[in-house]
Amino acid sequence: MELPTAVKHALDAHADPDSPVYEVADIQPGDDDIRMVLLQEGADKLQVICRCRDLLDLSRLNQALKSSYRLVGKKEHQRLKQRLGVDSLPALPGLTGWPTVVDERVDRQDRVNLVVSPHGPRVTMPREAFQSLTSQARRLSVSVPVENIDVNDSDPERDLEQVHTAVQRFTGRRIQQRLEDTLELPPLPETAQRIIHLRVNPNALMGDLVDVVENDPSLAAQVVSWASSSFYAAAGQVRSVHDAVSRVLGFDLVMNLSMGLSLGRALHPPEDEPQGYIGYWQQAIWQAQAAGVLAAMMRRGERPSFGLSYLAGLLHNFGYLVLNQVFRPQFRLICRNIEANPQLDSSVIEHELLGVTREQLGAQLMENWGMPDEVNVALRYQKNPGYRGPNAVYARILWLSRQLLIERGIDMGVAQPVPDDLYDELGLNRDDVAEQFDLMLDKRDSILAMAGMMQSAT
Repeated sequence: MELPTAVKHALDAHADPDSPVYEVADIQPGDDDIRMVLLQEGADKLQVICRCRDLLDLSRLNQALKSSYRLVGKKEHQRLKQRLGVDSLPALPGLTGWPTVVDERVDRQDRVNLVVSPHGPRVTMPREAFQSLTSQARRLSVSVPVENIDVNDSDPERDLEQVHTAVQRFTGRRIQQRLEDTLELPPLPETAQRIIHLRVNPNALMGDLVDVVENDPSLAAQVVSWASSSFYAAAGQVRSVHDAVSRVLGFDLVMNLSMGLSLGRALHPPEDEPQGYIGYWQQAIWQAQAAGVLAAMMRRGERPSFGLSYLAGLLHNFGYLVLNQVFRPQFRLICRNIEANPQLDSSVIEHELLGVTREQLGAQLMENWGMPDEVNVALRYQKNPGYRGPNAVYARILWLSRQLLIERGIDMGVAQPVPDDLYDELGLNRDDVAEQFDLMLDKRDSILAMAGMMQSAT
């Protein structure tokens, strides 16, 4: 591999011609990989070098430096890469000339590997050579090894305790009996209550749902708007809620979209989000559509409820809204750390900073509000594909659909390999699923339009 000119110059500036300090090797991603994170505070710039597998703790860094650094903007980052002619910025201070902090854990490695291209060979060198290369950098302890962060992804018995501990620790609120009181959230909206009652009523009729929707004028207008959108390509004009339900959308879809919208209105959307975040409603619609595709493709007799799968997808990120509502100052810190640690799942960062994750918060609140068990389980275990308890299929559908969306460029989190046996256990064919997801991506504009309608209605 021929190194980019700027990288070669930055390396050779400190090299002894008679004793090369580095080599280019075809090494798989591993524990010795290090990364460089570019930060700014106003006009001041800073680059931090840490291990790829660690969480860069921005609060610890800013406390040590008495500053408020955050990730540089994507446009500036892209301009810098273009100027240097690189696909990614390896951990070389000489590339930018910015002040540098090296995390102390990097110096404990025998060797370090620098990532020049995400899928290409690494530049590898011994510890002594890297220390010489970064001799002008400041050394600080500003990271947390991921293996030291014990995310609770399998023990629901601890959830309520962890939620209460986080509330007490960060808000000083008195723990009360009802979770929504503890979190100082509004009660379950009346429309959502009535829809839940319909869902558990086996004798519910379409007219009952139409009555619920028509009693909420803004929701009624929204349902008609959904049915009239290009996404559903309805034949003829949609003139009423009854028309929208009976002729275009159907009972289950109207019930689930109305539920999601009603709950979404109960909480304020964040004003400060991580860079590149695609938005709550975009994520909700993508995940709902994807979960519905997988549920519909499963074998008869093993197929979960399409409606509950869709609803679980629609509500999968509800805990994100709860985080913003309850832990407002900490939410901003979480955003900054998600930006600085794109290689880590949000649950790792949230657990380290708060002691609780959005999945725990969302599932606990949904359970307290009396949502169906299938939805509660899906929200709680959506990031644990190994969960095998009751209603596990709903959680596994969310996990798989997220990974398939990430593969297709939808920024839903951190990519993970999907084992073949997961497809086998769900009774799905990998190639058939890929074809259906590609067809769904062809409707991207319509899906984004639907998300926009949901956003404008909240």
